[in-house]
Order: sequence, then C-alpha cells, then structure tokens
Amino acid sequence: MRLAVLKERRGGESRVAATPETVKKFKALGLEVVVESGAGLAAGLTDGAYREAGAEVAPDAAAALSGAGIVLKVRAPLGTGEGEVDELSLIPRGALLIGVLEALGDPQRARTYAELGLDACSMELLPRITRAQSMDVLSSQANLAGYRAVIEAAVAFDKGFPMLMTAAGTIPAANVFIMGAGVAGLQAIATARRLGGRVSATDVRPAAKEEIRSLGASFVGYEDEESQAAQTAGGYAKQLSAEFYRKQAEVVAGHIAKQDVVVTTALVQGRRAPTLVTAEMVASMKPGSVIADIAADAGGNCALTRPGESIVTENGVRILGHRNWPGRIAGAASALYARNLLTFLTTFWDKEAAAPKLPQEDEIVRGVTLTRGGAVVHPQLAPAQAA
Repeated sequence: MRLAVLKERRGGESRVAATPETVKKFKALGLEVVVESGAGLAAGLTDGAYREAGAEVAPDAAAALSGAGIVLKVRAPLGTGEGEVDELSLIPRGALLIGVLEALGDPQRARTYAELGLDACSMELLPRITRAQSMDVLSSQANLAGYRAVIEAAVAFDKGFPMLMTAAGTIPAANVFIMGAGVAGLQAIATARRLGGRVSATDVRPAAKEEIRSLGASFVGYEDEESQAAQTAGGYAKQLSAEFYRKQAEVVAGHIAKQDVVVTTALVQGRRAPTLVTAEMVASMKPGSVIADIAADAGGNCALTRPGESIVTENGVRILGHRNWPGRIAGAASALYARNLLTFLTTFWDKEAAAPKLPQEDEIVRGVTLTRGGAVVHPQLAPAQAA
C-alpha cells in the first residue's frame, strides 16, 4: 500500500505530517512511502533526509497522490477554489485521509469527503482516554504552544523575566498570569517559572487548582459550589452560569491590572474562543505589558486580539495574536505530530493484510472517523447530513 505525505499549503502552516523517523517505521510495516518535494523544509527536514529514510520524493501533489491508499496531512487538504492546487480532487477514491481536518467548524468538509469516497479521520476529535494519550495531537501541539507563547512573550517584554540584581540597581521579576491550566497552560506555567517569573494562574476546573500549585504558581479565581462541578468526565471545562463568570471576571480583572505578562489558552472545540480579557482589562494594564493569545486562531481570548497580527494598544500593551502557535516551533511540533499519527496507524494495523484495520466499534476509531464508505458517520455530524 502507498502512503502519501503532502506539503502543507494552508497559510502560515510550517509543520509536516511525517518525519524521516516515522518514514522508517512506516516502511517497516510494509508501506511504500512517498513524500511531496519540499514538504518538510519549513520544519528543517530536507528531501534528502526523507530519501535516506527510504521514502520516494515526488515532484508535486499529483505525483505523490497517484495510487495512494493512505494520505497524511497536518491540516485539511485544499478543495476547489481554496488554492492553486485542488488537493482533494487528486486523492484516489477509497483512500484513508488522516489529519486535523476541523470538520466540526465546517460540516460541509465532511460531506465533501463522503461525496469523494474518502474515509476521513480527524485526529483532533480523539477521545480523551488513557489508551489514546500517545495519539493525542491536541495535547502534543498544545504543549508546544504553551511553551512558545511564553518564550515569545518574554522576547516582547522589555524588562526581563527573572529578578536581575546589578551594581546599578535591581530589576524585579516579571509578574506572569496564565489563564487556563490545560495542557498549554500548564506548560506555560512551567516555562515562565523556569525563566524566573512570578507566576499565577486561573482555571474554572476544581482539579486545576492543585495542578497549578504543584508547578509553583499561585492560584487566582472565584470559588463556590458551582465551580466544584466545573469539569466534564473527559477533563474539559464545563459551561457555568453567567453569575459565576461575572464573579470570576471581577477577581481576574483586579489581578490582571498588576500583571506584566498574560498568556491566554482557552479553546472550545468547533466554536469561537471565549473572551477572557476584556478591553477594559487591557486598559487597566501597565504600558509595556504583553498579552500572548494562544486562542487567536479561534478569534482570541482577548477582546482586542487581531488574529495573525501583533499590535500595541493606545495604552502601550502589546498583544501577540499569532496564528498557529505550534507551527512557530515547527521542528518539534512536526516530530510529535508525526509520532501521534504513526501510533494511530500502528495501533490499528493488520499485519497479515499489510493495511490499516479500523473497527468502528472501537472507541478511538468511532471518535475520529468522519466518513466511511461514502457516508458521514461521525455522531456529531451524521444528524446534520440526514437533515
């Protein structure tokens, strides 16, 4: 079976879905691996490195996809009118497409895959269970996003993170506030602490309080009986009442005014990111302060974030609204993402048939499968197709 790895063509995407390391392991499964020329360059991976690992390097997408039974992508393939190359039209009917396909935010995408006869797996829908941890692309990429956001905030902040004592005087440590203590937030806390900042953090989930403190940060937030049930069985934050959010915002607003750096990390799958930092909160911050908004791709957690831009407000606060934070550390992000996909395929690999076997009764397979056999099958999308 032929496995194709395409170059990413969506704006600002620097990652790649396979590395020379994973190519070798795919070859060991009996796969014929073809990589489109230039696919790994933005992540520091040359065509030569892929050839040395045993991959064929194809000159373009059409050549890479010719006869492919499995197609690996980071982002969804381009369709008609989305770019110079209509990648979807080149994928053979019946192929297995794997990537972060973001179909919940664009249900038409899944319908298109079904019409083209593609079996599509969207890896961001992976269930949060122990058995799936090594395949969890959201966690691997969020970890790096949290790290990178703090590093870029430190560069943008013009007074230094650690306390600096010199003969000319002392520069105090930066006050760093992390909003959200999921994977990205916890890594942001750890990174800010390593850089010498005075770190505090907030999260509505009760379990997050001890996680925040275990990393040496102080907890900030409003707590009541409602907040004790603020977490789903899958570990995500639940929607709470307007009254709770009002009181939480009051506590956060008073704290933000004293901060030098704020990192926001809250995302809701398939929906616009919630606003955590209002324009009034930004106005209360000191000149020279920095906000790094990891949720910029989904509209941003800060009311003033401009996705894809870095701006300075009228009161001198710098807001970093970069898109694709993991892509800003493309080498590491690609390595982890490629291993996630490798683990997914090897977990469901039929050695005798030398092909993937995806049993729909399996919780992981059922969670990520968008389309199969020409139909939309994901439970969150199939009702929409029926309607």
